[in-house]
Amino acid sequence: MYEHILRPLLFSFDPETAHHLAMSGITSGMIGGTRDNLRTDLRKTVFGVDFPNPIGLAAGFDKDGVAIDFWERLGFGFIEVGTVTFHPQPGNPKPRLFRVQEEMGLINRMGFNNHGAEALARKLAASQATIPVGVNLGKSKITPLEEAAEDYGNSYRLLHELGDYFVVNVSSPNTPGLRDLQDKDSLKAIFSTLREIDDKPPLLVKIAPDLSESALDDVVSVASEYQLAGIIATNTTIDRSMLASDPNETGGLSGAPLTGKSNVVVAHLRSVMPESMALIGVGGIMATADAVRKFELGADLIQVYTGFVYGGPNFVRQILSELPPLEG
Repeated sequence: MYEHILRPLLFSFDPETAHHLAMSGITSGMIGGTRDNLRTDLRKTVFGVDFPNPIGLAAGFDKDGVAIDFWERLGFGFIEVGTVTFHPQPGNPKPRLFRVQEEMGLINRMGFNNHGAEALARKLAASQATIPVGVNLGKSKITPLEEAAEDYGNSYRLLHELGDYFVVNVSSPNTPGLRDLQDKDSLKAIFSTLREIDDKPPLLVKIAPDLSESALDDVVSVASEYQLAGIIATNTTIDRSMLASDPNETGGLSGAPLTGKSNVVVAHLRSVMPESMALIGVGGIMATADAVRKFELGADLIQVYTGFVYGGPNFVRQILSELPPLEG
C-alpha cells in the first residue's frame, strides 16, 4: 500500500512538506501500529541501556521531539532526537531537502533547524516514551567555533538528566566549520566540558564518512581517553562520486548511495575501537540485507532514516521480522 499509493502521494509534495505531513500522520495516530515487541530475542543492553531491539531512528527526523511517544508503534527499539542547538534557529533557506529518487537517496542542507535546547527539555520532561531516547547535540550557528565547547555544554546542562544517552554531532556538512571540530583538540575541549557537567550519562560522538583512516583513528583515541560510550558512524557525505546522476545540490547525501562508504568506516572503526566501546551503524540501510551487513561489520546497534522515508511505516517491522538472531 505504501509503495504504490502513499509514497507516490507523499512524493508528489516537496520533500520537506512531505516530511511534515508524515510527522502529522504519526503524531495523530493515523500512521502507526501497536506497541507489541515482535522480537524479544533481539533485546540488547548496550552502554548500560536496555534496548528492546537494535533498530533506532537516526537524528534529524524528529528534531524537536514532537513524536517521542509514538515511534515505538512503528517498531523502533530506540530513537534519537535532535540535532538540537542551545539557541533556537531556523536553519538554512528553503528549498533545503531534495530527493535523488532514482538512486534512493536524499540530499539535505537543513542547517540544524530546531526550537532550541530549552524547548526540547520541556518535551523530554513530559515524554512517556517506553523506549530509550538519545539526544543529539549540535553547535548553534551564531556561536563562533572557538566557543563551541561552551555552546555544547549549555545545551547539555539543560538536557543531561532527560536523555538515555547523548551524542556530540560534529559531522554535519551544513553548519559552516562544524566538521573542523572533528580534530583531536576540539573534541577534547567538548568532551571535557560535558564531562565536567555530568559524567554519568553515556556519551557518544557522531562522525562523517569522509574522514581519512588516520582521522578516524584520532577520533577513537580521543573517545578512549574520555571514556566515551561509543561512536555513531556515519553522518551524511559530501562525496558525489557514487551517484550516477548529477542533482547539482549542495548538502549531505544519504540513502543507498552512502551504503558502501558507511560500511567501510564501520568496519575500520570496529577494527581499532576497544571492544567495550559501542558502535552504532547508520548510513544506507535500505533493506534487511543492509542491516545484517552492518551487524556483521561490528555494529552493536543500527539507525535508519532515508530507508524509512523510502520504505514507509512498515519498514522497521519488516526488517525485524527478517533479521536473524544477533550474537552477543
